[in-house]
Formats: sequence, structure tokens, C-alpha cells
Amino acid sequence: MIVDTGPVPNAPSLWRVRLGLAGRSLKQNWSLFLRTRIGILGLVIILFYMLLALAHPILMNTVWDERIYDPVIGFAFDETQQPAPPSLAHPLGTDPLGRDILSQLMFSARSEFLLGLLAAVVTVCIGTMVGATAAYFGGLIDMLLMRLADIMIMMPGISILIVLSALIEVGHLELALLIGILSGFGGTGVVLKSQALSVVVKPYIEAARTSGGGTLHIILVHVVPNLLPLSFLYMMFTVTSAIFSEAVLSFLGLLDVRMSWGLMIHTTESAGYLLQVGEYWWLIFPASLSITLLCSSFYLLGRSLDEVVNPRLRRI
Repeated sequence: MIVDTGPVPNAPSLWRVRLGLAGRSLKQNWSLFLRTRIGILGLVIILFYMLLALAHPILMNTVWDERIYDPVIGFAFDETQQPAPPSLAHPLGTDPLGRDILSQLMFSARSEFLLGLLAAVVTVCIGTMVGATAAYFGGLIDMLLMRLADIMIMMPGISILIVLSALIEVGHLELALLIGILSGFGGTGVVLKSQALSVVVKPYIEAARTSGGGTLHIILVHVVPNLLPLSFLYMMFTVTSAIFSEAVLSFLGLLDVRMSWGLMIHTTESAGYLLQVGEYWWLIFPASLSITLLCSSFYLLGRSLDEVVNPRLRRI
């Protein structure tokens, strides 16, 4: 005969157990991440540009004169010729319109981060739901979603963005949504569906279905959480794609944005200085190098995270 004695005194609550397991897993994954040198390098570069983005509004409100250092309407009155080479007042010089390049670089870093992160979140949300839904239902729904993904993959994304930008007014928000939709219904959805196929055949999925769990409940509670590590990995790669796409469209003058790294290069090209790299290097290198470094940093971070979340690559 079993006697119910009630709750065990001083027994740890369920949320404390889960919190402890999550903390232990996070600590283990962080130690694995620290072993990847490319990941640390990427993280350092990202933190550097984050500091630039955060420092710009502080400098504008405390040190810099808005009439001179505003990234869009500022003008370097203290320089006799434009574009002016680097000096103490303007460490990276000024552009052909007399605007401080360092201020433009720091201001644009904030918009690049917001664009990349928003595009990544939209991509992961759509791709995760597409992959989980296609794997769980199979059949006709799987076929329709995968054929849509095939169409998205076959069409060159940058060409679609160029056409849409020429037809409608596209800013950072619209661009992030477009990139998220194209990526989420495209390659990201296919990859996450392949991972979801290994989840939907697990015994606990059948147990949840037998115990009366609804379709939406099973997908959101049991399937999607198991896709999140891989989804987070693809967030890093989407940020790289978003920053590169924005730079290309801004260089072509197709985006409705106040300032960006691609627009800085577009201004240089419009003024006829693009091919005079040796003489006017400060007009080209700061923006182009920032695009390259930030895109590379998220890619390196994604590669290192792949070694953390992928059991086949994990080094324990």
C-alpha cells in the first residue's frame, strides 16, 4: 500500500531545476565557444562596431557640433577644400559634400545592426515555422511549401531586391522584411525542415499526440524548441546577407535611407572619386572595410556556433 505523504520538504521547484540545467548547458556551450578562435575574433569585431554605434549619439549630444558632424546635413566649415583629408578635427576626413566620414560611419553602424538583426529574426521565425509545419504534416502541405522554397532558391535574391527597390519605396524596415521573407521561405526553411524530420519521429511526439495534444501545441512546444539551436545559427548567416544586400542597393541608389555604408560609397562614385583610390583613399576604405569586416564577423561567429550546436562537429 502506497501512502501519499504530500510534497517533499525543501524539494527544489521545477523552475529551479530547469534554470539550473539551462545554466549548466549555457556554461558548457560557452566553454566550447571560447575554444574557437574564429568565433572570438568575430565577436570582438561585432563588439567594436556596437561600441561605435552606441558612441555616436553620445558624441553628438556632448562633444560634436551638430552643424559640422551631423552625418546627413553637417558641413565641415573648418576645412577649406572638400573632400578634406584626415585631420585632428576629422580623423577619417570629409566626403565630397563636406560631411564628416567618421560620424557617417558610426551613424550607419546602428542602422546596419538593426537591419541585420530584424532580417535575421524574420527569417528564423518564418523558416522555423515552415520547416516544422512541412515536416510534421508531410504530404500535400510539405510538397507545396518545398516547391515554394525551390522557387525562392532558384530566383537570385539580389536581383529580386533590385527590381522591387526600383518599383517601390524601400527603406531599412522594408528591406529587412523582404530579405526575411525570401530567406525564410527559401533555403533556411529547407534546412530547418530536414532537422525537423528527425524530431517528428521521436517517441515523445507520438506520446503527445496520443495524449490529446493539438497540432499547434505539438509544433510550438515539442518541435520548434528542438529547432532553435540551428535557427539561431542561421540568424548569423542572415545578418551577413542583409548587410551585403543593403550595401549593394544603397550603392545603386535604390534605397530610401538617410545614411549607410553603401550610400557613402555611392556618394563617392557620384562625385567621380571612386577610381581615385590612391589619392582619396579615405572616401573608399572606411565604408568598404566596415562592410567587409562586419559581414565576415557574423559569418565567423556563425561558423563557430556551428561547432557548438552541431553534435558532429562538437569537440568535447
